[in-house]
Amino acid sequence: MFERDLQRRAANSAPLTPLSFLRRAAVVVPDKTAVIHGTQRLSYRDLYARSRRLASALRRRGIGRGDTVAVMAPNTPATLEAHYGIPMAGAVLNALNIRLDPATIAFILEHGEAKALITDCALAPTIKAALARLKTPPLVIDIDDPMAGPEEAAAGERLGAIEYEDFLAEGTPDTDSGEPADEWQSISLLYTSGTTGNPKGVVYSHRGAHLNAMGNLITFGLGRDCVYLWTLPMFHCNGWTYTWAVSAACGTHVCLRKVEPAAVYRLIAAHGVTHMCGAPIVLNMLAQAPQSARVRFDHTVEIATGGAAPPSAVIEAMEANGFRVTHLYGLTESYGPATVCAWQPAWDGLDTGARAAKLARQGVRYVTLEGATVADPATLTEVPADGATMGEIVLRGNTVMKGYLKNPAATQAALADGWFRTGDLAVRHPDGYIEVKDRSKDIIISGGENISSLEIEEVLYRHPAVLEAAVVARPDELWGESPCAF
Repeated sequence: MFERDLQRRAANSAPLTPLSFLRRAAVVVPDKTAVIHGTQRLSYRDLYARSRRLASALRRRGIGRGDTVAVMAPNTPATLEAHYGIPMAGAVLNALNIRLDPATIAFILEHGEAKALITDCALAPTIKAALARLKTPPLVIDIDDPMAGPEEAAAGERLGAIEYEDFLAEGTPDTDSGEPADEWQSISLLYTSGTTGNPKGVVYSHRGAHLNAMGNLITFGLGRDCVYLWTLPMFHCNGWTYTWAVSAACGTHVCLRKVEPAAVYRLIAAHGVTHMCGAPIVLNMLAQAPQSARVRFDHTVEIATGGAAPPSAVIEAMEANGFRVTHLYGLTESYGPATVCAWQPAWDGLDTGARAAKLARQGVRYVTLEGATVADPATLTEVPADGATMGEIVLRGNTVMKGYLKNPAATQAALADGWFRTGDLAVRHPDGYIEVKDRSKDIIISGGENISSLEIEEVLYRHPAVLEAAVVARPDELWGESPCAF
């Protein structure tokens, strides 16, 4: 009865896409500052118009549905615009890590079949070497960012046929917003770091990007008054999809080319930054910054971090300086954040060490993810919630990647039996919270015993003289393997 004559229609079913966030913001808050970059200011009306110009210019160059456009740039307005303009053209955004070497960049451009490359002039030496390896280089569009530092400017040069602003001028803001007919259409291509062999290309859908951005908005409490500082690279999982989430909230993006403690503190105070994200090293830098680099601010800044849990000393220092830390867990294959260590009011009264221990856990699934648990790798049976039995973290839901580009065998292996296998080893605590113990490939097997490199790193982090630590296995004639710290 309830399915009879009640089919989907255009009036009651529309494809999910993060492109709709910018279109809405341009109507709701057209004159609000959407982007801050040095002295540059862009309203949401400006950001929407410039993104549509980019889409139009790409289309006029014959780039559209199913084509790849690569972007290699720091956190600049052009990088943010690419997250809208490229998919508006129907193309797929391939954000490149600016720390990659020329050989890897060349492989990615060739494997992803990039038709165009938008690149920052400061990265010219690396890009020039990468392009020299290609038989057919893509169209190169240069970003000449006035906020580039003296050293960057000195090293930079224009490599392409056209500069970014001139390229935008080829387009028109009157083009349509280019929202997809099918939400399963690809929006983004990101390459994982290859520990062996070449990196794999992870493909995102419009649906997944929309949902993970909404998960960020809910989990991180983004509202219309949020001011988000870009300390997280936009090339990391599309900035963990905050490139779209902040616009969904009608918030303000504050761009930052390079993370330096003095610049971060200055921008927080100057613009009233409310939210930011970053790897644990960013927290360490801020916590240990000299007093001369710090600028006082009188509000709380929410900062989310992933990877290894911050040690208690860093958390204590961050809280003393006005930051509230949230611990996330995720991978490129899960659009960034997949779980969050959701804070419980009962933890407020704990001492710093106990709170740090709670925060060290990767937590519970994101609201937009259907499943996240720890399972026996052989059977996919959920391990007991005893805080001791180790298994593999597995994920399931709409915010898991479509698959690996041109690699059906790897896609099948990763997504077999209804779950995405992360390769991360973890336990489940009695309260249901997940805690990562190691990567399956990073477990140190010494004398037949499994030793967690993460647990050793946590001990090292407690020493006040240690800023960063990494523990790996070293061959040992007696024990087979022994831990080695760097």
